[in-house]
Amino acid sequence: MAELSEIRDRIDAVDEQILALFKDRMALTDEVAAYKAEHGLPILDRTRERNKLVQVMDEAPEHLRDYTAVLFNLLFEVSRANQSQAMNPSELMGRIEAARAETPELFPQSAFVACQGVEGAFSQIAADRLFKHPQLTYFGTFEAVFKAVDQGFCDYGVLPLDNSTAGSVNQVYDLMRDFNFSIVRTVRLKVNHHLIAKPGTTLEQITDIYSHQQALDQSADFLASLEGVTLHVVENTAVAAKMVMESDNPGAAALGSHAAADTYGLVIVRRSVQDLDNNYTRFACISKKLQIFPGADRTSLMVVVANEPGALYKVLARFYSYDINLVKLESRPLPDRDFEYLFYFDMECPAAAPEFARMMGGLEDVCQEFRYLGTYTEVL
Repeated sequence: MAELSEIRDRIDAVDEQILALFKDRMALTDEVAAYKAEHGLPILDRTRERNKLVQVMDEAPEHLRDYTAVLFNLLFEVSRANQSQAMNPSELMGRIEAARAETPELFPQSAFVACQGVEGAFSQIAADRLFKHPQLTYFGTFEAVFKAVDQGFCDYGVLPLDNSTAGSVNQVYDLMRDFNFSIVRTVRLKVNHHLIAKPGTTLEQITDIYSHQQALDQSADFLASLEGVTLHVVENTAVAAKMVMESDNPGAAALGSHAAADTYGLVIVRRSVQDLDNNYTRFACISKKLQIFPGADRTSLMVVVANEPGALYKVLARFYSYDINLVKLESRPLPDRDFEYLFYFDMECPAAAPEFARMMGGLEDVCQEFRYLGTYTEVL
């Protein structure tokens, strides 16, 4: 048997041949793109790809057929992406480049900002992290926040996206389908749920606890240790604190933030009752206008793929081929279609990177529907 170093030398020689042939193949796809553009032909030739795949799999040894399929599917994806760049200059990239040029260098220090809930809500705390001097307007629902931004009543809106222990805020993700907006920044907020009540209230006196469903879920172990306590779900942790302040019930308490306790004159009966200490919620700052501030390196996308085998793989293959890190993949059912799903992607890639432009310019070729939600910086 040959020495390992000798085998690797032979592998290197084969790799050099593969690279040379790959360069030749991509040069030929440039010629294909030019011909298709001149004759008005579509980029995707499904019959050609299917027949080619059958041919190479028939010629491959049986134990390598699956690998052969993966390799040639990836080649097809790269070829189509290259043709798309040549044939269809991206209208989206034009918008993105214009936004990068027009967006101020600094994130605004003051703005009219919409939040869901009331003073003391975690959305208000997130807004204070994003803006130095926000002028806040509070709304009762997430939908109302979207509408306030959409109708120009507020410059920005702050909404919770997901929690490190409870997962995504599905209502917000579902509303994203209904409004045109751009994410311009996100912030991760450490969330501590405190048991808060009126001054003088002891733990033993508490009979009713009010809070948002996620806060109750995130504090399940502590709540299970209490006896004779009724839990009440309300729309917001700060709303719960306000209800306790206004209540005549001496046994009323809430799960909420330190800020909510201070705002409504309540005291902390038990600190940090959440099950896990590393409890973070990510909030998005949205704008009706596309803005991409300097340093933006995270992008959110909304994608619908065909309901057929390999459809999602073709999208994921693009991330892989451009070496772009995918940090979130969320699926939500499409309400008007049986067993079809909308996918939300978060990817990490600087807006100025060449692979970003190639990714944005070619995604529409492998999606039934594709929507760009913004490129931004995440504040930690």
